[in-house]
Amino acid sequence: MEVSLSLKYIPILITALIVFVIGLAMVIINQILGPKRPYAEKYLAYECGLPPTGETRHRFDIKFYAIAILFAVFDVEAVFLYPWAITFDQIGFFAYVEMVVFIALLLVAYFYAWIRGGFQWD
Repeated sequence: MEVSLSLKYIPILITALIVFVIGLAMVIINQILGPKRPYAEKYLAYECGLPPTGETRHRFDIKFYAIAILFAVFDVEAVFLYPWAITFDQIGFFAYVEMVVFIALLLVAYFYAWIRGGFQWD
């Protein structure tokens, strides 16, 4: 006896509906029953229990963003490399050549960032 494809997903849909209803109920109940006593300290930025100091909006140096982007690029490499390594015996020589090209391009990007001083913190 075969179960149709749409019937297999009914438990997932029911679970998603229950999660949505519970989340919505929590928000509505909090709005109805929760205390409503606003005061100035409640709206201050939280600084690990310390009173906030200085201006909350200040500019960060671009090197922090550049390092974050470089980290993301080389982290994505690992995401692509893992499934490739797991299925290496099934995908053949062409996929091996493609991965060599992919790693070569990433190495070029790595050395370019290194030469341009992308990894310097000073």
